[in-house]
Amino acid sequence: MVRIIQHRAYNYVFSALLLAGALSSLLTWGMKFGIDFTGGSILEVEFAATRPEILAVQESLNPLDLGSVTVQPAGQRAAIIRFRDVDEDTHQAILAKLKEVSGGEITEKRFGSIGPLIGSELQRRALWGIVVALFFIVSYIAWAFRKVSRPVASWKYGAAAVVALAHDILVVIGVFSAIGHFYGIEVDSLFVSALLTILGFSVHDTIVVFDRIRENLFRAVGGTFEDVVNKSVNDTMVRSINTSLTVLLVLTMLFLFGGESIRYFSLALIIGIAIGTYSSIFIASPLLVDWQRFSSKGSK
Repeated sequence: MVRIIQHRAYNYVFSALLLAGALSSLLTWGMKFGIDFTGGSILEVEFAATRPEILAVQESLNPLDLGSVTVQPAGQRAAIIRFRDVDEDTHQAILAKLKEVSGGEITEKRFGSIGPLIGSELQRRALWGIVVALFFIVSYIAWAFRKVSRPVASWKYGAAAVVALAHDILVVIGVFSAIGHFYGIEVDSLFVSALLTILGFSVHDTIVVFDRIRENLFRAVGGTFEDVVNKSVNDTMVRSINTSLTVLLVLTMLFLFGGESIRYFSLALIIGIAIGTYSSIFIASPLLVDWQRFSSKGSK
């Protein structure tokens, strides 16, 4: 049996390093928000011939006064272009300029426009969505484990799960802060969907471990609470890892072959599910043990 709980100090150090890097990135560079949150327009086009140089595309659009224009390659012949919110006349003028600079036909694959007020509202709703999800997670776990009040109160299972979830979310956000700074990748509403999906997957993994702890406590398998938790983690670890690996395999295929529009959604899920599996095994359960130890010392 692997002594995971007994060696939990190493897990805490590793997580502390991950969180330090994530917070440093976030505080230094912040997040690069897409037009879903800031307002603006996004246009994806595919060129019939060779895609023009990025600089040539930007220079061709300068006379249209589009504000800050970013051009991101997508595949072999396509490009994703972001600029300020525009009307339909300007939209058609942009297509004409792109056709002119490419010297051939172009195909418009998508076009979207969001005003700045809507973008700000989406930011607030995204934040509230995550907060509300965390609240209901704590409430559900506290209710589900209400009959397991010794040696750890039921609500502490929910609190430990939320600490692990916050750990997962911060790591993913920190990674996207860094790649946003170095590679210009923007976060949008799909990124928020990925975060909520990560919350669901990670808490599912954590509950599986907690449920085994509950079963072993009811069955009185013997030993201290630390021994019971360590046995429970070992009982479920292989199942958790195998489940996560199958999901990660699918997500990796989506990242490699799923197209530009969902590539970074897939990447967020890959990072989140990998770190969520780690936190379910090496963070959430050890926190219960330390919480129980501190509570015992306090009562004495």
